[in-house]
Amino acid sequence: MIHEVDEALRALITERAVPSGEVAVAFEAPNREWAAQRNTPTVNAYLYDIREDLSRRERGPLAVHGPDGRVVARRQPPRHFRLSYLVTAWTKRPEDEHRLLSAVLACLLRNEILPEGALPPGGLLADLGMAVPVTAAVPPPESRSIADIWSALGGELKPSLDVVVTAPMPVSPEYPVGPAVTDSVVVTVGDTEGRLPDPPVRTRRLQK
Repeated sequence: MIHEVDEALRALITERAVPSGEVAVAFEAPNREWAAQRNTPTVNAYLYDIREDLSRRERGPLAVHGPDGRVVARRQPPRHFRLSYLVTAWTKRPEDEHRLLSAVLACLLRNEILPEGALPPGGLLADLGMAVPVTAAVPPPESRSIADIWSALGGELKPSLDVVVTAPMPVSPEYPVGPAVTDSVVVTVGDTEGRLPDPPVRTRRLQK
């Protein structure tokens, strides 16, 4: 699931934010060694935190429907995880970095849900068919600080976007249900106490 979010962000940035084809997207840690090797304009999306969104945890099995609308299987609800990215722009001039970061921010604000076209086809997220929300530049929780992240990376503080993608992750396989009942129900009523020598028996067919 995580690698699919990476690819979706890459597609979003290269196809909608900066469609010129002149900007690369990287996911490596933006430390000094990486910065020294960079030689092209780059948007870096460094995944620095993964944690479950407990407010979205659900209980009880979910029904899986077939093409005809009937229930064909059941499964446990997926868990939702918050993937936090430190998004930065790297060019030769600060002004160009600001323009690049502004383009990425505008694109993310226009796409508060990862577009279906950005999700890898045939992947887990596309198959689940659930919305994958995105937030950008929202203040991080008090438990962490962007400055602390830069300190851990050993680099100099620079403008960045805190981008959080909340993606679902299945936690159990699907269990098929029994075959659907297609025959009507037949009810037979008779004398259960044996009082009549030849008790009448009534049969009724209940239609679906």
